[in-house]
Amino acid sequence: MSTDDKRIREFAYQIWESEGQPEGQEARHWEMARKLAEAEALAPSKPPKASKAKPAAKPAQKPATKPKAKPAAASTVVVPPGEKAEAPKKPRAPRKPPAS
Repeated sequence: MSTDDKRIREFAYQIWESEGQPEGQEARHWEMARKLAEAEALAPSKPPKASKAKPAAKPAQKPATKPKAKPAAASTVVVPPGEKAEAPKKPRAPRKPPAS
């Protein structure tokens, strides 16, 4: 088994596990894994950052400040993909008194 085949097998297994180990999806997983391995092979190779043997320097001390909390009115709404987020509605102006 070549290195490419092993990498495709690893990708397919990771995809299978990430989807909850479904049955009957082997062909789709193998195709996805093949495309991932192909893209990985074509990508420019960069040495991993963890492999550099650099002495760890202590980060500079920052002043201890708490992050500011967002106002309650600016809460974010999670919108499922494919659906359009609705703009928040403006409050209506009060009614004018009837003319007499």
